Formats: sequence, C-alpha cells, structure tokens
Amino acid sequence: MTLRDRIGFDAGGTKLEDALDWAIANEFYFLDFNADSGPNHMESWSMERIMAVRETCERNGISIGLHTLSAVNIAETSPYVSRAVDDYLRASVDLANNLGCQWTVVHAGYHFSGDVPPRHKASLERLQRIAKYAADTGARLLLENLNFEPEHAEIHYMAHTVEETLSYFDAMSPAELGWAFTVNHSHLVPDGVQGFLDAFGIERIGEVRLADNTGEYEVHMIPGQGTIDFSAMFRRLESDGYKGHYSMAYGSLDEKIASRDWLVSQAG
Repeated sequence: MTLRDRIGFDAGGTKLEDALDWAIANEFYFLDFNADSGPNHMESWSMERIMAVRETCERNGISIGLHTLSAVNIAETSPYVSRAVDDYLRASVDLANNLGCQWTVVHAGYHFSGDVPPRHKASLERLQRIAKYAADTGARLLLENLNFEPEHAEIHYMAHTVEETLSYFDAMSPAELGWAFTVNHSHLVPDGVQGFLDAFGIERIGEVRLADNTGEYEVHMIPGQGTIDFSAMFRRLESDGYKGHYSMAYGSLDEKIASRDWLVSQAG
C-alpha cells in the first residue's frame, strides 16, 4: 500500500456503518471507532449487524479497530467498580473479536497524585489480565501513550512518559501488548517523538495516531497548525521500517481529506 492508503482516521462515536460508507467513498482503508455510547453502544450489536459490518470490511479491504474510552479508569481500585472495569475490558475484546477488529486500543488509567503506587499496581495487573484474555481469543491490544496534564491538575494519566510506559511494556511481550503511538501526546513531554521511538522502536507499534499541538497542553489541532515536525516524524518511522497505518484524530471530514494529502507531502 502507498503511504496515502495507510493513512486512516478515527471515527469516534459516529455510527460505524456511516463511517464505513464515508471511508469507502473517499478511499480510506483504516478506521478506529468507539463503542461506549450512541449508535455503536456495545449492547446494540445484533449478530445480523455484526455480520453486515464484517462483510462490508472484507468486501472493501477495510481494517477497523475498537478504541476504548480513556475516561474509564483502568487503574480503578474501589470495590465493585474494579470488577466492572475488568468486565468492560473483556466486553470490549469480545466485541472487537466479533466484528473482526484488527486492533483494540486500551489505556493505563489515571491517578490522583497521592495514590500512585496502588493505582499503578491495579492498572498493570488489570492490563496483564486482559492481555492474556486477548491473546487467548485472538485480539490484538495496543496501549496508547496518553497525554500530560498540567502539574496542578487533580488527575494525571499514566503511561504518558517513556518511563511510565516502559513499566507496562517491560511486564508484557509485544505479542501480548502492542503500542498505539500517539505522536501529539509524546510532543507534550520532554521525551518527545524521537525519545519515544529511541526507547521503544517500531516493533510494538500497531497504529500511529496523529494530531498537532504546540507542546503546551492537550488539544487536537490539524497537522501544520502546531509545532510538531511531521516531516521528521515520517522520516524516522518510515526509514526505521514502519509499514503499519496512521490514524488522523482531528478535524472535520473535509479537513481529514485535505490533511491526508498534506501529510503525504510532508513525507517527501
């Protein structure tokens, strides 16, 4: 596939069938979607609907991935709620398998500054459990490096620096836990794009997620409007041998179409 073919998009909560129709009309071959609410709610999938989506993807050569919700705290420690988080992850993997998803993006959760050790322990153990279940059932999990929150924010995402992300990758093999490399999140910490790639390489990458920002705080700007060097990013990834897909996580549908061409131009 050409680089242009490998650039997909995140449809979010848009009805998956509508997102697929748009992808087909505009020659996109990779898309992410969320199933936490709205028309994709995970309890809204009949077998007939599942089979129709699978047939559409197979007929048109489209790969889809389920993106779980980062607002669900994978580092949950409270009674009853902790069990619900495990159930949520397992249900997400089950839905992904039913739909024939090629990847499922997961997160490490968040803490409240004073409770880092128990939250990290709960997060790591929970991801190890779901990674085993995913491996046993044929699903591919990708851990997303999340975004930096301001120093005085009440909550902070885990796995937003190289050091924090390493603690998860050290505990699980690439076959158990891949990487959804979110470029704009890496730009918010001193490690930067190159620092993350220096640390982890491309072996684990199952998706590269794209948006721009100015390096100050979390915002999904259209590439070229912020300060990320996309030319350098493409040179590094492509020269290192990355052959997977990219996912645009920003903008309107028209902006995604225009941005895809701009991204290809930056790759030289």
